[in-house]
Amino acid sequence: MGQVSELAPTAVEDDAIVFRLSDPEHAYADVRIWSDVELASDLSLGRVDGGWELTLGLPDLDCLEYLFDVDGALVPDPGNPHQVDGAFGPHSWLPMPGYQSPAWLEGPAPAGERHRHTVADIDMEVWEPGPGPMPLLLVHDGAEMDRFGSVVRYAATRPAMRVALLAPGVERDERYAANPAYAAALVDDVLPALTGAYETTYRPVLLGQSLGALAALHAAWTAPDAFDGLMLQSGSFFTPVLDPQESGYSHFDRVTGFVATVMAAQQAAPRTPEVAMTCGTAEENLANNRVLRDHLRELGLAVSWGEVRQGHTWTCWRDSLHPHLGDLLTRTWSA
Repeated sequence: MGQVSELAPTAVEDDAIVFRLSDPEHAYADVRIWSDVELASDLSLGRVDGGWELTLGLPDLDCLEYLFDVDGALVPDPGNPHQVDGAFGPHSWLPMPGYQSPAWLEGPAPAGERHRHTVADIDMEVWEPGPGPMPLLLVHDGAEMDRFGSVVRYAATRPAMRVALLAPGVERDERYAANPAYAAALVDDVLPALTGAYETTYRPVLLGQSLGALAALHAAWTAPDAFDGLMLQSGSFFTPVLDPQESGYSHFDRVTGFVATVMAAQQAAPRTPEVAMTCGTAEENLANNRVLRDHLRELGLAVSWGEVRQGHTWTCWRDSLHPHLGDLLTRTWSA
């Protein structure tokens, strides 16, 4: 990519976003915006003196993650110094007017110790702020939610707890797509091992994002007395009607079959845990999350709900930890 020269960088200007890419020699043939949220029907940049430019009205978002598609190659915006990292590499990041990152991020890095374990082929790292009895928070996609979602930093702002960061393994989709073998290993092997190694108060709370949220609900649905609470962020609660675009997914039938089972239930099992759900307002999963929320409430479950004006990103999940996870932990671990 060439250096940004006289062309101004991408910026929010008045009530619009102006995307700009420096290309003084007009060496590129086609430049577009890539984003996981719907911005406009045509995201092609037009040629201007010094490069390429596209003006879009401000989206109904708190912040935007995007890439440039330059002649078929996805790259961050070289003129925008703000980036967020993720499992698929860095994305350019642009805050909208009024956005503020969570205040709890401003605290010092959490102290404490980390211990690695492997139980039933599930790798994990347990963070603890110190010794003694305390509750346990389990986190699907744990290393990623720690690195990109700062979940341990958030936990360190709360009353003392341990955080078990569970790895998804090399076959994440197979493990998290409503897999009975994984649910059994989590409940029958991982939980006893952790509560045996660490003095634990209360039943654990399980946190998951996307497919990890589906796996969390599946585990609790099959073993409702194993957890005190579930935090489900942007869960992949696919249905054939709401999510036909996912029909090519290799585990679509298993996922939709489990969701159909939940939706057909007339009552929840005794001791089914309390649930907190969050979702981004720009996500494809928003509709299926709202439908599941309403049904769980009809079954008599306590289900809190939160929306953030973001897409299906780690920033969305980080920003919705507070107050939703904190409130869930207070309710479930104070009885």
